[in-house]
Amino acid sequence: MEIKKNTVVVIVGPTGVGKTKTSVNLAKKINAKIVSADSMQIYKKMDIGTAKVTKEEMQNIEHYMIDIVNPYEEYNVADYVADAKIKVDNILNDGFVPLVVGGTGLYVDSLINGIDFSVENNDEEYRNYLKNLADEKGNEFVHKMLEEKDYQSALAIHPNNIKRVIRALEIYHTTGKTKTELDKEARKNGQGYESIKIGLLQPREVLYERIDLRVDKMIKEGLIDEVKGILESEKGFSKTASMAIGYREIIAYLKGETSLDEAIFLLKRNSRRYAKRQFTWFTKDENIKWINTLNLSDDDILNECIKIIEKSK
Repeated sequence: MEIKKNTVVVIVGPTGVGKTKTSVNLAKKINAKIVSADSMQIYKKMDIGTAKVTKEEMQNIEHYMIDIVNPYEEYNVADYVADAKIKVDNILNDGFVPLVVGGTGLYVDSLINGIDFSVENNDEEYRNYLKNLADEKGNEFVHKMLEEKDYQSALAIHPNNIKRVIRALEIYHTTGKTKTELDKEARKNGQGYESIKIGLLQPREVLYERIDLRVDKMIKEGLIDEVKGILESEKGFSKTASMAIGYREIIAYLKGETSLDEAIFLLKRNSRRYAKRQFTWFTKDENIKWINTLNLSDDDILNECIKIIEKSK
């Protein structure tokens, strides 16, 4: 199947919707190599809790941007764009189709739109001031500050994601421009890609049931031992990795802060909430063509993907 030269195909959707299987099936059909856009699957040893694609599931399709850093290392969107862009360019140069797959909207958008993160806008003193403010007056207080300076970013960032709230305020403080404004400028300066975007969705109640079942499966497959092994290793988790859904809940249980039942309840609840946030993020992109996969076979879903690609030519 021919796809326009230098075009990237993208599959997005909330957690648990079935991106892994669909992406592998599509990759075989369009001569693609897969580039993951998942902010937690980049970590080695964090396999069960991130529902990381297995060797068997890969079916000999090459996957990139998985298992690239240790759990104790920090890694951010700027690192991801720099590394993933090299992979995408290499795939294109080798005559294959890059198939970007993931649920981390910021990673997908930053890679495809070519956002340039090279501008230095750091102020450690101001950042520490905001951290202390959040400790003293709460995350909501600092989030309100962001709302007054950069309303668009405040809408996109949850108050409890205090690291991103502080980063957006730091950017405004150092540049005099909102993160939203800088992102627009970065898109002009950066080198983006032509893309065909496909979104997978299911009715909320069906997706939530799938998520709950998947969490039960993770527990049975050894998630607790996986988390314990990393936690007890010499270097443990980085702050970012320790906050991943599926890990922070089990860490709390292992530290005696919650019961196992409570940890599982929170893991299911947080996963459902994350799926909702993912869907909200992706629905803002008018270029995504959506497929409701409910009651569709794997072949049906593949055929719908191919139709979208054909229409995009």
